[in-house]
Amino acid sequence: MLTFTLGTFAIALNHLLLISALALATFVGWRVAKRGGDNPESVLFSLFLLGMLAARVSFVAVYWTHYRNDPWQIIDLRDGGFLAWPGVIVLVLAALYRGWRRPGLRRPLGFGVGSGLLFWLLATFSLSLYEQGTRLPEITLRNAAGETVQLTDYQGGPLVINLWATWCPPCRREMPVLEKAQQQRPDLTFLFVNQAESMQSVSTFLETQGLSLSNVLFDGSGRLGQAVGSMALPTTLFYSNDGRLLGSHLGELSEASLARALENFDAPTPATRKLPCPASATC
Repeated sequence: MLTFTLGTFAIALNHLLLISALALATFVGWRVAKRGGDNPESVLFSLFLLGMLAARVSFVAVYWTHYRNDPWQIIDLRDGGFLAWPGVIVLVLAALYRGWRRPGLRRPLGFGVGSGLLFWLLATFSLSLYEQGTRLPEITLRNAAGETVQLTDYQGGPLVINLWATWCPPCRREMPVLEKAQQQRPDLTFLFVNQAESMQSVSTFLETQGLSLSNVLFDGSGRLGQAVGSMALPTTLFYSNDGRLLGSHLGELSEASLARALENFDAPTPATRKLPCPASATC
């Protein structure tokens, strides 16, 4: 499961874990402060924001080549571009400084930060183990010619699978990024699996937007999203040669966040890998 869904509301599990860690830290800090000390609630929230800022700045610095031509993207947090460990380090150092300046905060703040970080680390590690234990679903789809294909027909090389729809604004915004990546990385197979739309509407959208995408597939009932546990669009999945899930990204991809995700795969070689041929197709 990649998202937590309640009615029409969906949130990525890693985001939910982060919010839960902050809530736990606040609760623990408040309980400890009741036995003696200052309530660290406002300090914990400011430390959380500082850590997120450090994580974002670190990500932009590492992937600066993808931001320098469009600096406005730096403040567009929808791409999920954060580096966790720089954020954690800055948060801990700032917590130590605040505790040193205010002795009454030391114990509540220490217990709050410690419990929140421990929960986040264990939960994130468990989620990562769960994701990497999942396999490419055995699901029947249709290609642009209306032929039936099996998703597993494309197994045999690294796969990038994008779940999308034409009515989804972040899907539309990230399409040029994915199109460019498909052209630049012939060693990877990109599959664009449309969710529950007609072939005509998708064809019209691609034509009007001037997009040239290979491997556009159709999932009329949205079974793939259900199988991977994500009811949010867009969702992008990254699979190894043997069909093992390496990672996922929920929400809009920027050039920088996609570049980071593609680090799961080896660098491209001069020779282009021959793409697998679906059983129902003529290659």
